[in-house]
Amino acid sequence: MTPLPTKASRVRWLILAILFAVTTINYADRATIAIAGPELKKLLGLSPVQMGFVFSAFAWSYVLAQLPGGWLLDRFGSKRTYFFSIFLWSSFTMLMGTVGFLTGAAAVSTLFCLRLLIGAAEAPSFPGNSRLSSAWFPTAERGTAAAIFNSAQYFATVLFAPLMGWLVHSFGWQSVFYVMGGLGIVMSFIWRKTVYGPKDHPAINAAELAYIEAGGALVDLESKDKAVATTKLDTWSCIRQLLGNRMLLGVYIGQYCINTLTYFFLTWFPVYLVSERHMTILKAGFVAALPAVAGFLGGVLGGVISDRLIKSGRSLSMARKTPIVGGMLLAMSMIVCNYVDADWLVVLVMSLAFFGKGIGALGWAVVADTSPKEAGGMSGALFNTFGNTAGITTPIVIGYILQETGSFAGALVFVGANAAVTVLCYVLMVGEIKRFEFKTPVLRQVGGAAPDAGAPLPSTNIN
Repeated sequence: MTPLPTKASRVRWLILAILFAVTTINYADRATIAIAGPELKKLLGLSPVQMGFVFSAFAWSYVLAQLPGGWLLDRFGSKRTYFFSIFLWSSFTMLMGTVGFLTGAAAVSTLFCLRLLIGAAEAPSFPGNSRLSSAWFPTAERGTAAAIFNSAQYFATVLFAPLMGWLVHSFGWQSVFYVMGGLGIVMSFIWRKTVYGPKDHPAINAAELAYIEAGGALVDLESKDKAVATTKLDTWSCIRQLLGNRMLLGVYIGQYCINTLTYFFLTWFPVYLVSERHMTILKAGFVAALPAVAGFLGGVLGGVISDRLIKSGRSLSMARKTPIVGGMLLAMSMIVCNYVDADWLVVLVMSLAFFGKGIGALGWAVVADTSPKEAGGMSGALFNTFGNTAGITTPIVIGYILQETGSFAGALVFVGANAAVTVLCYVLMVGEIKRFEFKTPVLRQVGGAAPDAGAPLPSTNIN
């Protein structure tokens, strides 16, 4: 009697659930300073400019640590590197609760330094997500996997903004850092016990391993005995050619402008609700969740619209640009908040703006469409570096606007203007969306047989 084929296990979906949970905590920890911001500003007597620098500190180190974080992942693997990343950023988050024992310049300096440390510690997170999804998911499922863990940025606000607002209201601003930091430390040990590469996971069976490998999963990427690469990327030649391409440069600049909207919501938005709209911090925590829900729905809808346009025979350029341009035009509606008084109208307009931002957030799809096969990771790293530079500039610029004007009106115009620049980038600068090809070689053989030049290197899709 012929034995029935073994049913494939589904361990990859457990790995994705862990990635989603960790990324949710990651984004919640990024937002702790925004929720505690109004109370910190009052307690420590911080000026808007000082708050802007504190808000921006995370992005300074996050951007600078991208390439070192990727090197650590390549050198030591995602399981070990990501464990220390979660543990460290959570520990630094807890330490932020001790800032209340300090005053004046010492308090501001400590806040700034701890946010720098959190940003550096979080740097390997999205490259780690990308490496693990590349290792665990076949090509036909990898897009869904990436969409799910990317959606955690919205889910984090929906789930934790009300909780953090309640914690500040009931137990003081310090409690936010203690609770979220402690939760992250617990999560780091869950990670250590549950996450492995496909070839090393104790629960995967041969049928699932064969299925994902046949579908294009890079099952050796996280293996303990993975082979040494036989080529080396000529980094500077690669960067020069990527930045010298008008299409890619337009995509990179567009991502910077889109992320200006993101960092406004991550940093100054709760302060806007409390100081400009005179909401309580408890109410602001719940209100901040509503644009995040809209952003999540917009993000899903933007992908659906783009895919349907492709299936209906539209060009790749039209399929990608239509949601981006339309979404950014909708995001500009936040400027209307300068002309309305009712809180419900402010919430509605901000939700509409974040819904548009979600629709237009197709940058990673465009990077996948345009990046050269030899250096998809480097193109993604440049894309993410440009994008997260907005995390440095946005909080500081808004801080100066507030200090000079005493109002958020100019800040909303500034953020809305960045949405308009995104539209101009994609309409006037990007041109036809197609895969970029290097004019001169950027791969050097360093031993052994060189791989197929047409085969893509493992992606480092980061956010």
